[in-house]
Amino acid sequence: MANSQGKRRRIVAGIVRRGRPQNPPLQRGGNMLAVLMAASALLLTAPGAANASAQAPVSTETGNAKPKAAGAGRTAAHGAGNAAKAGTRKASAAATRTAAAKPLRKSAASSPDAIQQATGAEARLIAVYELFGRGKTRPALAKARDLVRDHPNFQLAQLVYADLLATQVPPAHAFSDTGIARLRSDPAMADLREESRRRLQALLERPPAGTVPSQFLALSMRSRYAIAVDASRSRLYLLENSDKGLKLVADYYVSIGKSGIDKAMEGDARTPLGVYYITSSLDPKSLRDFYGAGALPINYPNPYDVRRGKTGGGIWLHGTPSQQFARAPLASDGCVVMANPDLKQLLRKVQIGATPVVTARSLQWVSPPQAEKEAQTFTRTITAWKEARASGNEAQLKKFYLPEFQRNSNKRSIEGFSVLRDEVEYAQGKRVQLKDVSYLHWRDGDDTMVATFGEVFEGEKSGRTRRQYWLRHGSEWKLFYEEVPG
Repeated sequence: MANSQGKRRRIVAGIVRRGRPQNPPLQRGGNMLAVLMAASALLLTAPGAANASAQAPVSTETGNAKPKAAGAGRTAAHGAGNAAKAGTRKASAAATRTAAAKPLRKSAASSPDAIQQATGAEARLIAVYELFGRGKTRPALAKARDLVRDHPNFQLAQLVYADLLATQVPPAHAFSDTGIARLRSDPAMADLREESRRRLQALLERPPAGTVPSQFLALSMRSRYAIAVDASRSRLYLLENSDKGLKLVADYYVSIGKSGIDKAMEGDARTPLGVYYITSSLDPKSLRDFYGAGALPINYPNPYDVRRGKTGGGIWLHGTPSQQFARAPLASDGCVVMANPDLKQLLRKVQIGATPVVTARSLQWVSPPQAEKEAQTFTRTITAWKEARASGNEAQLKKFYLPEFQRNSNKRSIEGFSVLRDEVEYAQGKRVQLKDVSYLHWRDGDDTMVATFGEVFEGEKSGRTRRQYWLRHGSEWKLFYEEVPG
């Protein structure tokens, strides 16, 4: 008996560690229903208040460390207690009936909506949860078996499959309480439970219909897509930009820094917070397997980060090693990590230099009219700056700049009026039209705005593109950095 239990523990540990079962007859495993029970309960009892509508390049992550099992985060496990105590087949059946007895709430956050919002392998996993929650164990087992067959490196799916197989175990072959306790105390198991919780919570607590992240006040049609990462939900949201405005079209589970968020220095294993742009796309052939299907570097540290003394670099959106479908909620050295199938979808959408990326502690979603109102307010500042420049009044123009203003990383003397003189000589007496305007608003202690626009003089067909970084200084906006290509 002891040898049998030890063998089963090794099988399950192998699933968690390697992402695939090493011995198919796991039907003889014990009662490990913590993940499955917690997920099904969350899916079936979501509160009605939830809103559901709609040389190789070098990264911060070296890839030298042996990757942990997917889901290997640092946060506490949820919903493990009652299921982990079940020691017999009778207890398993009772637990299954309990989950099935809870009716689906006819609300915006009901499980059909969660399944509709999920895509790919994640949608199939959610479907397994729902079937189990409805008491349909055999169909759930069949779907789970197909899922792990198609995605053998999906560790969370493997664990759910093991949970379902455990419901078929005769009492004589169940895990002892000691064996279950050991599995519960395994950090990788806790990580998988947390991954499951975050996936479900993000699918049940949807952004209100027709809203956009508060950072996107205005977005030029040159930016066909925008990306927003909500660290609290381990979720990346992809928004499509059209003449009708921004629309949420997809969202994906992601992993962030093992030490959390708010990167401040090199090597702190944190994911930066702020507004950024995709700077390049790295061919997976030039990368190690650790980075998966490719990588999208962002411009961390941006000028606002540099102003605050933040250091480090090599922050990418990238994929997972071939032996892992997904990584833990908190697992990277600061990068944002996606499953390879999800990253491949993203790679087809992004535009180098034009796709903005917001990484936030928790996204706040606002109505388009609210965002437009804020954009119009800031446009008055840009218009006043443009008019002061055209007037040739350097003293008036100087009011729009901080003394430490920089352009293209080269400090230009505001006190010596060199920047002001350049601007006046460039635009004095000319009528300038601004086009392709984007405003990205960031509040994090300070109030900052990243304004990108093209300017074309009357009678000309092309002109400069500028990206300006503004800081609210008292009641006024001041320029502290500007990028002018060429």
